[in-house]
Amino acid sequence: MKRIAVFTSGGDAPGMNACIRAVVRTAVYHGIEVYGIMRGYSGMVKGEFVKLDSASVSNTIQKGGTILKSARSQSFQTREGRQLAFDQLVNHGIDGLVAIGGNGTFTGATLFEQEFGIPIVGAPGTIDNDLYGTDYTIGYDTAVNTALEAIDKIRDTADSHDRCFFVEVMGRDSGYIAIPCAIGGGAEIVMIPETQLSTEAVIETLRNGRNRSKTSFLVVIAEGDEEGNAHEVARQVKAAIPQLDTRVTIIGHIQRGGAPSAADRMLASQIGIAAVEGLMNGMRNVMAGIVDRKLVYTPFADTIHKRKLINQSFMRMVEILNA
Repeated sequence: MKRIAVFTSGGDAPGMNACIRAVVRTAVYHGIEVYGIMRGYSGMVKGEFVKLDSASVSNTIQKGGTILKSARSQSFQTREGRQLAFDQLVNHGIDGLVAIGGNGTFTGATLFEQEFGIPIVGAPGTIDNDLYGTDYTIGYDTAVNTALEAIDKIRDTADSHDRCFFVEVMGRDSGYIAIPCAIGGGAEIVMIPETQLSTEAVIETLRNGRNRSKTSFLVVIAEGDEEGNAHEVARQVKAAIPQLDTRVTIIGHIQRGGAPSAADRMLASQIGIAAVEGLMNGMRNVMAGIVDRKLVYTPFADTIHKRKLINQSFMRMVEILNA
């Protein structure tokens, strides 16, 4: 490995810059040239390469977002587009890639490596924490704390006005953000894609709470829950319990932004180093991750296709603590 490139793809996550920084400085430490590819696969196709050094990533570890930016690329989804991307890598003398992103990023990386043989090591950068092969993904801890801070404030107003708030957090396919927000925020109910909690069960729980003289409630809903979004669940609850004063809050994209937590900076730095040294050691088509506090490399095929299961004891915690 004489020259590598790093890029970010998919949704941004707090800590991506810390990972970029770690990749760049690890490469410099080992005497490897490093380039940044702007706007993910789109920039790879268009040749948007910038040479990076230690100074390039100074004062970035604490910044949210990604200095390399991110964008969708329909061109890369075609064989012709991937050929253009490979030609750009060859023109810049790139020997290997570090891909920071999630499931979609690694799906593209797998196909690209199979067609053109370019070694790629992934770094799990997504707030959803839904990637198999790592206990935590870069950005997850920060996103949970951002959402929880908002929920704490919502709970204050719910209590002040005797209201029931339905709070929607991110998680199209996963409840990993919703569950700690529900437990840490003192929610009565959590609805996530991995469980089959019906709206009827929610209504029954709220009725039981009212019968125990509870006056305010908090329901945390992952955006991908099978019963629908927060507005739909709230509508059905209001129809069943008209006397309940309901409100809906969608926390939204603030979960993606902001300075990364200490945990995310540490994780991003550790994985950034591992990604570069993985390339140096001949690894390809794998994601660097941390499992049981140990560094592991998981094949992209497993990361993409194997499901990371929710600990069901967390659901029981919500039920017990709502008693």
